[in-house]
Amino acid sequence: MYSKETSDLSVSRKECPKCGAVWLNNQHMWSTGRKGDEETLSNLVCGIKNDPTCINKKHIKGHVYGDKDTWEKRSKFVKQKLQNELNKKIDFLIDKIIVGDDAIANQRAA
Repeated sequence: MYSKETSDLSVSRKECPKCGAVWLNNQHMWSTGRKGDEETLSNLVCGIKNDPTCINKKHIKGHVYGDKDTWEKRSKFVKQKLQNELNKKIDFLIDKIIVGDDAIANQRAA
């Protein structure tokens, strides 16, 4: 009789009933397909919803994992980028008003 090799490979999938977060073989996965981590998920999703049906084992109501990504960190990053762009435009306008168009054109050509 022919002996067939078999594998013990299995895949488990869990999905949070509240937010739809997915774990494959106990590894959180973002919807993009990239590996995630429960602390960042807690900061960005679970902490906003604070639902008792949440299945994220790392979520603690009211707790923020400070070393992980947070909405506050994202907000500061965006504000800083916007401020940098605004400063560049202000500097350009000040140069244009004080120095004049010809000096700016010469400076760019150099």
